[in-house]
Amino acid sequence: MASEEKPSSRRPWSLRRKLVLGVLIALLIIGLALGLGLGLTIGRDDSDGDDDGDDNNPPPTTTVSPLPPPNTTFPWVPKVNDTWQIILAHPPLLSSSDTTTTPNVSIFDIDLFDTPAETIKQLHDLGKKVICYFSAGSYEDWRPDAGNFEPEDLGKGLDGWPGEKWLAVKSENVRKIIRSRVQMAKDKGCDGVDPDNVDGYQNDNGLDLTQDDSISFMSYLSSITAPLNLTMGLKNAGDIIPAVLPLVHFSVNEQCAQYGECTTFKPFIDAGKPVFHIEYPDGAGEGEVQTQGLQEDVVKKLCGKDGNAAGSEGFSTVLKKMELDGWVEYCDGNVQTTSVNETAGNHGGDSKRR
Repeated sequence: MASEEKPSSRRPWSLRRKLVLGVLIALLIIGLALGLGLGLTIGRDDSDGDDDGDDNNPPPTTTVSPLPPPNTTFPWVPKVNDTWQIILAHPPLLSSSDTTTTPNVSIFDIDLFDTPAETIKQLHDLGKKVICYFSAGSYEDWRPDAGNFEPEDLGKGLDGWPGEKWLAVKSENVRKIIRSRVQMAKDKGCDGVDPDNVDGYQNDNGLDLTQDDSISFMSYLSSITAPLNLTMGLKNAGDIIPAVLPLVHFSVNEQCAQYGECTTFKPFIDAGKPVFHIEYPDGAGEGEVQTQGLQEDVVKKLCGKDGNAAGSEGFSTVLKKMELDGWVEYCDGNVQTTSVNETAGNHGGDSKRR
């Protein structure tokens, strides 16, 4: 009978061998996980172009916290559906015998520099409120304070607007000049201000302006207008609405129906704040249109509540010529022309949307 073989004794594993084996297992697990991730991603049609593998669903945008509202009770703020007229090419021309305005609207948006204080007083005497327009974010070489800007304050020219350049809105010198303009608005008797070109970040500005720069600038504008009891609007700049909506009292928007962007400005209406909306249709104020108005289908497209104009419910819409002279048509087909003083102004009007 064969004898049984004695089992050989096994040496216990050293700590070093255990550590090496543990590292190898961890590397194997990581490799498998990476391989699985790549396998799930390869071949997916990432058609939204954001390289996140989330087809047609862009990555979530950074949440912007609303800025606190000014701690001021204003003597006047505009209301949703308020009627208005905007004239920037020349100041309105009123006579001492006028008992109302043409058109008979609640608010006039007029140029701060070109409009004399006497005209603003006349409008007040006729029961109208006055919003004073000035460019807060661009240099204009024809303005009387143009020489106060420093070379380093100026960026690239505004496309299509000779004599204008984007401003470094973080500059202390720029802010000092803008403060003087706001004081001028107060001294002339304006009820509110319409600061233009605060959306330099959307343009080739030559100054590396960002959305945060515009938000900071709007906060600064609020800090100097609120103590003077001047209401303030946001001109275009739809991207920063979530941040600055508490600071401002109205929106002045250009061409949201033309570009299908009116829903961007709907938060103003939801907050009980008006949207003063301008469209510049082809042929506005020309030939027979000057007295008879635009074609019905054109008016319907720009004033309707669907299609490109979807989201514009409650907007105070005007149809204007690009130079923003006295001609205006409203969504009900009413055509009016305000008399203007053609010896003043004529700098080409506004419309610096993009």
